[in-house]
Amino acid sequence: MTAVNSPLGQALPYPGGPPRGARPDGTARRPGGPGGLRAGRLRAAGPDGGRGPVPPALVLVAHGSRDPRALGTVRALLCLVRALRPGLPVHLGHVELDEPPLTDTLAALAGTDAVLVPLLLTRGYHVKRDIPETAAAAPARTRVAAPLGPHPLLAETLAARLAEAGWAAPEDAAARARSGVVLAAAGSRDPDSAADTRRIARLLAERLGVPVVPAYASAAGPTVPEALRALAACGRHRVAVASCFTAPGRFATQCAGATAGIASAPLGAHPAMARLVLHRYDQVLATPEPGTKAALALPTGHAPLPTAVPAPTPAGGAPAAARPRA
Repeated sequence: MTAVNSPLGQALPYPGGPPRGARPDGTARRPGGPGGLRAGRLRAAGPDGGRGPVPPALVLVAHGSRDPRALGTVRALLCLVRALRPGLPVHLGHVELDEPPLTDTLAALAGTDAVLVPLLLTRGYHVKRDIPETAAAAPARTRVAAPLGPHPLLAETLAARLAEAGWAAPEDAAARARSGVVLAAAGSRDPDSAADTRRIARLLAERLGVPVVPAYASAAGPTVPEALRALAACGRHRVAVASCFTAPGRFATQCAGATAGIASAPLGAHPAMARLVLHRYDQVLATPEPGTKAALALPTGHAPLPTAVPAPTPAGGAPAAARPRA
């Protein structure tokens, strides 16, 4: 097995340059003069009952799917986010296929401040170009957060979904030597997307204590069946598939169907996912816009989540995420 040597550390938004149609810090440009997001002109009751500024709206940006389960899953996640941050306006918009479209959501927020949090797990076309360009053309004052991954909270959710599907931690070194996980992701031709997926795999491997091999449903390799065969060739026959998808859909179903063994459900409406969404939102508010001297104030009574959440290390140490030799 060959270790994936992608570096870990804080996942900074848009390494290698901002997306097209964005400011140098990676946030969407707003036509019509300076200002960008404002900390809140209106007043509303804060958590302590006092009067405080209304925070910028949080807009969850989902991809959309023809699978009817996807919309319900995303709405359930939205409800978790609202429950964690009472008083925060939370809205939903889709890139394609589902209602409401992102353009309609932003049109309804005309003249107000909004932070768009993509429910996408890696950098790619939608994160770099599609969403920032839609935000820049909207009548709302917008900024766009980084994608959800890589982040330890994502690995926490993946591990929880595997446990729900029946995965148990290996009991000893011999069991670990027979075990492995395939991280099934959508795939992209963008090399940044592959780099992000490898970092997610490494975070999950550190948490599980077994090798984790990234695999893809489209546009990149290896495929999930190829990764399963490669692990079996290395003597790892106790293998599960971790579904690195936000919601049910064609790719998630295809990848889960590639194994006769354990396959986890998509990430979905998990408490750690809701915390991660709010973390990305808070990161934007804590980052000064170009030409300003201070970051926006966070909503009254709330502190940002830590950048990194330490993952437990199994006894005997945890190998890095691995990939089969070519």
